[in-house]
Amino acid sequence: MLSGWIKIVALALVAAGLAGCASDPASYYGPPAREPQLTLAAPRQMPLQCAPYAREHSSVKLYGDAWTWWDKAAGKFSRQPQPESGAVIVLAGYAGPERGHVAVVRSLISPREIHVDHANWLGDGAIYLDNPVADVSENNDWSRVRIWNIKTGGWGTRIYPVQGFIGPGSGDPFDQNQALPDATDPARIARAELGEIQ
Repeated sequence: MLSGWIKIVALALVAAGLAGCASDPASYYGPPAREPQLTLAAPRQMPLQCAPYAREHSSVKLYGDAWTWWDKAAGKFSRQPQPESGAVIVLAGYAGPERGHVAVVRSLISPREIHVDHANWLGDGAIYLDNPVADVSENNDWSRVRIWNIKTGGWGTRIYPVQGFIGPGSGDPFDQNQALPDATDPARIARAELGEIQ
């Protein structure tokens, strides 16, 4: 009788694990269509940061730390909630309120996957080309993403809040009445990391 209960509990745990995987959009992604590239900085060069790289490789000519780019773009560049080739994706608040990351959208792969070019993603000063990014937001609104980890060969386990996409055009058609959730809100970040919100 006891072994029957153990089998039922084991089956329930397996089913729960499979249901959890199915609810995560990133679990649907296998390996990327194109293998990302990693370019390490030359031995005597200073490590390259994400903001100078994004500025040099896009039409978005902003200065300052990555976490300031979204606000600095207002009125100067278009700000969109959806990706576009040549735009700059802005991640903010993932390691504190004054930490951010920017990357240039290289290509749109599917409604839930893009590839980006960026620098210093893993804090190593390296340049990462054609790096896959998956939209894992519940409503497919690009408010939360996972990044393919080139070094481990799999989707990263962290989920990063997205402020939006800057450029490549000028002006600011971003509808403030339908703005993305505040990606820098510490309470929202904590709830997202606990899995309470998508």
